[in-house]
Amino acid sequence: MSTQRTLKSSKALEGMQGLHILPHSPFALEEIDQHGDIHWPKCQNFSFGASQRLIIQKVWEQRPPCLRPIHCSLNGDRTVSETIANVITSLPFVALGIQAPRKNLNCKLYANSLIGVGVTSSLYHVSRGKLRKYLRWADYTMIATATVCLSRALRNENPKLLMAASALFLPVQPLMVSAVHTGMMEVAFAKRALQDPELRMVHNVHKMSSLLGGALFIADDVFPETPFLHAGWHLAAAVGVGTCNKLLE
Repeated sequence: MSTQRTLKSSKALEGMQGLHILPHSPFALEEIDQHGDIHWPKCQNFSFGASQRLIIQKVWEQRPPCLRPIHCSLNGDRTVSETIANVITSLPFVALGIQAPRKNLNCKLYANSLIGVGVTSSLYHVSRGKLRKYLRWADYTMIATATVCLSRALRNENPKLLMAASALFLPVQPLMVSAVHTGMMEVAFAKRALQDPELRMVHNVHKMSSLLGGALFIADDVFPETPFLHAGWHLAAAVGVGTCNKLLE
């Protein structure tokens, strides 16, 4: 009786799509897709690959908030005075973009991108509701665009692979793109300062403003309840951008 019941249940289960029971090997499994193709899972490779993906996923989930632009902290601009301060300190980027050299196409693109940084930042700080998180993303993306344009303006020829990767990651990881191109700019600035004594003082101001700006940016993320940290970062970044413009003269 038990054998007959097993055969009946096996036939019933075989009628279900994607499942096939082997009578001579009760522990063997087949995976059948909608097209009837059979795939045999490799247990060892599958478990090893799954564990690797799990580790990568855990590491990716532990990345700092500043690498999650669409989910970044939106706790700023809690008061009217803080909003006004953030908007006012965004305007120097517009002025820097207007005053930036425009001797060629790359310089013009960089100058216009600085204006875009100031405008986008102002729009973000006055925004409220659901639109705010998208403008936060647009703010970071515009900053990354400016760093890419500055890299192009300083070097007429950039590696094509780097520029293609920058364009690919710009919408999804703008801060990573900013970090790469900012690093390239820092190296170029240091080399020019060693060759040109007149740029050494400007480079020293640039280094100090960059360190201060980086500290304020991290502090704004770690202590979101502290007012006017973001406005201070705007000012430090504006000084740093102003010194970068000297490289294009």
